[in-house]
Parts: sequence; C-alpha cells; structure tokens
Amino acid sequence: MYFVLEEYRIEGRRAAEIAASVERAVGAGGLEPGQLLPPMRELAADLGVNPNTVAAAYRTLRERGVIETAGRRGSRVRPKPATTARELSRLEVPPGVRNLSDGNPDPALLPALTEAFAAAAAHADREPVLYGEAAVDPELARLARADLDADGVPDGPVTVTSGALDAIERVLAAHLRPGDAVAVEDPGWRSVLDLAPALGLRTLPVGVDDEGPLPDDVRGALRSGARALIVTDRAQNPTGAAVSATRARALRSVIAEHPQTLLIEDDHGHRIVDLPLHPLAGVTHHWAFVRSAAKACGPDLRLAVFTGDPVTADRVQGRQRLGPGWVSHLLQRAVVRLWVSGAVDVREVAAAYGRRRDALIAALAERGIEAYGRSGMNVWVPVPDETGPVARLLHSGWAVAPGAGFRVSSPPGLRITVSTLAAHDIGPLADAVASAIDPAPARRYV
Repeated sequence: MYFVLEEYRIEGRRAAEIAASVERAVGAGGLEPGQLLPPMRELAADLGVNPNTVAAAYRTLRERGVIETAGRRGSRVRPKPATTARELSRLEVPPGVRNLSDGNPDPALLPALTEAFAAAAAHADREPVLYGEAAVDPELARLARADLDADGVPDGPVTVTSGALDAIERVLAAHLRPGDAVAVEDPGWRSVLDLAPALGLRTLPVGVDDEGPLPDDVRGALRSGARALIVTDRAQNPTGAAVSATRARALRSVIAEHPQTLLIEDDHGHRIVDLPLHPLAGVTHHWAFVRSAAKACGPDLRLAVFTGDPVTADRVQGRQRLGPGWVSHLLQRAVVRLWVSGAVDVREVAAAYGRRRDALIAALAERGIEAYGRSGMNVWVPVPDETGPVARLLHSGWAVAPGAGFRVSSPPGLRITVSTLAAHDIGPLADAVASAIDPAPARRYV
C-alpha cells in the first residue's frame, strides 16, 4: 500500500518501512524542506495500517531530525533536515589555493606529543588500567577542577568525554527529548547547528555581538519555550565573540528567570585566549561547562573535560558506561603531562592569534570592510551575498568559509581562519577580500 503525496508515494506496512520511505524521499529530494506530511490518521487509512504505526514512524523521523511536528499544524519536513547536513556546505579547496576555511589551529603553535605519550605509556606499563576502574584519571580531575575553581566555575563532578561535541550531545540527550527547543547562537558553531536537529530538537536562534549572546534574544528564546541554551564563553566560532563581565551579568539575570533551563557553556577558547572567563553557570538547576583540549593541544586529542550539576554528570557518566565505557587513560595522562609541563604557553598562543586577527581586521577596515574577531582564530566578515565573494576569493587563491554553514537566520558573512597567516599575507588577503565584495555601510552581524 502507498499514499501519494504530490509526486511521491509514501509506502510501507510497518513503522520502520514508513519512516524509511519518507527518509529516502527527503534524501533524494522527492520531499522538499518545509513540505507538509499527511495527517497520521489519513496516512494510516490509506496505507491500511493502525494509526499507532504511523505515529511510531513519525516519532522515529522526529528523533532522526528529518521532520518536525507543530501540534495541530501537523508534521513537515525540517527546513534544514539532518539528511542535508551543513558538512555538505564545506568548501572544496583546489591544490595551490591557500586554505583559510577549515578552522584549524596553527600546527606550529601545537605542542610536541612524543614525550607526553611516552610518559603516559610508561605509566600504563607500570599500572595498567583494567575494567571496573574509575573513568577519570585522578590527576586530570584534580588539575581540571583547580583550573575551574580559579575561573569561578561552580563546584561539580568532573567527567571526561571524547571532545566538546560529544559532551554537548550527551548532556542534551540526558535532559531533552525530540521536539524540545534549544536556543543556539546565530551565527554559531556549525556542528551544534547540525547536532540539534539530528537529535530531533528545534533550534531557536539567538543573535551574537562581540560580547556574546544578546540578552533580549536569549529572553525571547526562553519565553518561547527553549528548554536549553548553549553559550560559547570565549573564541566563539565563527565570530570570535567573548562573553564580557557586563554581558555575563545581564545574561545571568535573564537566565535566572528560567531556572529550569539546561545551560551548556562551551569554553572554546580555553588555553588559546588570554581574555578572562566570565561563566554563567550557577543560576539554573541543571548546567554543564565544557573544555576541550583540541584547539590548544591538537584536534586529534579527542578529549574534553566537563563539569556540571550532580544529576547531569551522573546521567552522562551512566550513559557513557553503557557505550564506550571511558575515554582512554593513556590519552588522559598524556594531556595531564602536557598541562603540567607547560607545553602550551597560553600567552604566546593568544598573542600570536591576536596579532593575526587584529592585523587583518585593521587592514580590512582601511579598505572599507567591516570585520569582527575579539578572540580566537577566526574573523567574521558581513557581506551582502556569500556565493560571489567566496567564488572570487577562490579564483584569486584564497579559500574562506561561506557563512551559510554557521547561520540560522542571521545575515550572510564569511569566516576567515587566521591561524596560519603571516605578516606578509595580511595585505594581499585584505586586497583580495576588498576586491571580492562591495563595501557596504557598517552593520552588525546579528
């Protein structure tokens, strides 16, 4: 049996078959983003199945981020379904083109790993980690907690995950269910913007300026029903925003009006920026604070430390035990070695990225181009249109990231990763950007 939806036929007798039929159509373009699906009872009658079977199929599709349901307004294909992930918008960089689109740190500023892993391996030879032992290395937990205390992050258990996104996913899954709304920065980290719909969550965009999320936007999202809020404290990707002391006070005041909100903070700039941290945690019942080793020590070190309220930490640890079990202690001890040896000079790294950001922003300003980048390794350039400038820059030998992958409803922009720029690159790059876009009156990127 099948149901004809314009030019596409939904088929199946079981929930899994119906869900697969819809998902195939979305992936192939037979069902377009925003297209309304038939009411469950109507589809059930045409397929000759129980309405509960269709309800189960729709539930599966929501959980996979393929469709969204808005009560009596029905179910429709998501505007940006998980099957057309933002990863597909990544730029292919031809040979010979300078790649400023990937968001990677400068390899020259990453620490050498040989000694750290040799020391960790020697420790493992003496004291092998076996099943049933603690998931977190005691020394890593002690050092991480000391850093968190120094930065004013509230007390809470320390847990280790395989990177920041792993932590964010586990925390969201521990508290939210498909159909719930989460407030996200806009522009914001493309991985989070992909992750939320993949978990079946609705995203509510929150504007960003140099000092972080805009309080009025956060208030609006929470009043609209957002059950969670994700904030990047420093080196926000893609804009370089960093939450200031004044903005942190305003945001805490707004969030405190909604104590049931799940607050997730991603300290993206840990150990690569020298701006002080102004955490927001402590005004809601459930919260998580995440720090990754990727930007300071290298993306292949898939390790992040997070703390949070006891309930959140316990749920994440419990679910982790049922999956990977723990993050390798060999990796944990290598990161400890990097920390205690001072392998990463935070001031030197922050200064290097700061010089490159500031030089590019100043050079663009001289050419009438507005740009942003308060911290971290990226510069955000608002543009009237992304496609033309990206293509023209690629033709002139520079690959930059189109802003579409980082946006929900904010205006267009370009993300330029400055991590590998040398002083002699700044002028030619600024000239190329100026030639690629028409200078426009100054405007915010929110």
